[in-house]
Formats: sequence, C-alpha cells, structure tokens
Amino acid sequence: MGGFPGRDVLSIADFSRKDIEAVLKTAKKMVPVARGERANRTLEGRILATLFYEPSTRTRLSFESAMKRLGGSVIGFYGTEGTSVMKGETLADTVRMVESYSDAIVLRHPQEGAARLAAEFTDRPVINAGDGAGQHPTQTLLDLYTIWDERGGIDGAKIALVGDLKYGRTVHSLTYALCEFDVELTFVAPAGLQMPKEVVEHARAHGLPLAMTEDLSKVVKDLDVLYVTRIQKERFPDPQEYAKVAGVYRVDAGLLRDARKSLVVMHPLPRVDEVAPEVDATAHARYFEQAFNGVPVRMALLSMILGGSA
Repeated sequence: MGGFPGRDVLSIADFSRKDIEAVLKTAKKMVPVARGERANRTLEGRILATLFYEPSTRTRLSFESAMKRLGGSVIGFYGTEGTSVMKGETLADTVRMVESYSDAIVLRHPQEGAARLAAEFTDRPVINAGDGAGQHPTQTLLDLYTIWDERGGIDGAKIALVGDLKYGRTVHSLTYALCEFDVELTFVAPAGLQMPKEVVEHARAHGLPLAMTEDLSKVVKDLDVLYVTRIQKERFPDPQEYAKVAGVYRVDAGLLRDARKSLVVMHPLPRVDEVAPEVDATAHARYFEQAFNGVPVRMALLSMILGGSA
C-alpha cells in the first residue's frame, strides 16, 4: 500500500488531490475494520500520543478507536489539569518529552499554528487535531470522504457552507481542500461571520464558481451538499457579537421541503439548535455517518503514516 511514512498532517493545504484520493480509497477499505467486522493488527506495538489541550469528543475518541482497531495503543491527556503544563511546561518541552514515549503525536490546541510549531521540535509525525480557529485537516478528510462516499465522487457537487464561516476551522480547511476538485461553492453567513477574505481569494484564484449570501432559503433547492456549522460561542472575543448571531440559521423540515431528494446534510458536530432533531429521521441526514467516518479515515492516515496496511 502506498503511504506517507513519517509524514506530518498539519494543514489540508499540504495535500494534493492525489494524496486526498489515496486517503479516501484506503479509508473505504478500512470500513469493515472500523465496524469490528474484520481484524487488522498491522500497528501492533505502535503507540499514539494524544495531547488534547482543548475539549473534544469525536476527534479524540475516533483517533483512539482508529489506533486500537489497528492493534496499537494510546497514551495522552485530555485537558491540562494534572499535567506539567499546569507547572508552566512549554508546548515544545511537552512534545520533546512525549516523543520518547510514542511513535506519533496527535495535538489539539487553542492557539493557531501550535501543531506546526510542535512539529519543529520532534521527528515523530505530528497530526493536527485542531488549532484554534486555524486548521483541522483530519476533519476535512472525513468530510471529503462523506461527500465522496455518499455521491460516488466529489466533482460536480454544488456545496453550501453555512453558519460561522469566520471562526470555523472546519469550513476553512474544507474550502481549501475543495479547491482541488470541480465543485460550486456557496458561503452562507451573517455579514459579520462570512468566510475570511484570504480563504475566499484562494477559492477564486483556483477558479471555483463562488457565491456569498445571508439567505439560506434562496439557495437550498439547488444544492447537493449542505454543510452546517455551529455558531461557536467559545471563539467570539465579544459576547455581544455572539448574541447578535446566535440561532440565525436553523435547518428543519420546512427548509428542506423544496430540497433535492439526494441532498446530503452534514454537520461536524456538536450541534446546538442549528439542525432540528426532526431532520435526523430524513433521508438527508448524514451527520452521524459523518462522525463514524472519522474512524476509517483516521485509521487510513495512521496506517499510511506508521506503515500499516489495509
């Protein structure tokens, strides 16, 4: 199996279309293993260190599940309480120490650029599991996998990204990745939460047909993929700014009435009130499948980096 031996995964921008498709195809082979239907012990004896300076449920648990499904072990911390970080230990020193105990490091950190900094202090592969409002490349890969698997491909899709596009690292990374494919993008957000200028300019420079609007109801009927994001209260420097936009979009049965039958509704989770529970029972809902897809996708990456096989 082709792979990325020893490679850091810091930004989705470091991945070519060929790289992305290699991960997606490997992930597809990993699905039976991820479901526990087939055994794969090709990473037996390998240890993954998961350093989570920020809260996480899906990313952390799916990395643990992925490593254990491949026969490996996991060490790490979840929150800095009870660690030497509380004594003032720097990220650089923590990484230097942890490399002695593990074969690869997964890092989630509140500061943008933390994963790239960490990679400078270790020869172990570093995987960015989210750095502030910056990048979340493995989330992007599982998002791409979900679109690819549900539609049988990514090219030709009309995709809308909805909600907090200013602070949402998932939509930043996803937009960069989609520039490698032939898609049409619509950014739906309140004026103060629209996609950052540099991300918009990057998409336009790659020739992607691109629209921006505040009105979701006007565009939903033409979409193949509706990617909904939470308005992230924790990223707002000003609580009043958050209060102005909280709950501005809500995807419910009424909104989806005129949607294509094949429309795929995605959400990186956790959701608050932006996707109504009634949507869960529709043929459009794919966010829980999306969450599961994190396991085979992260299995594929770990295997390709650490020398396992599908």
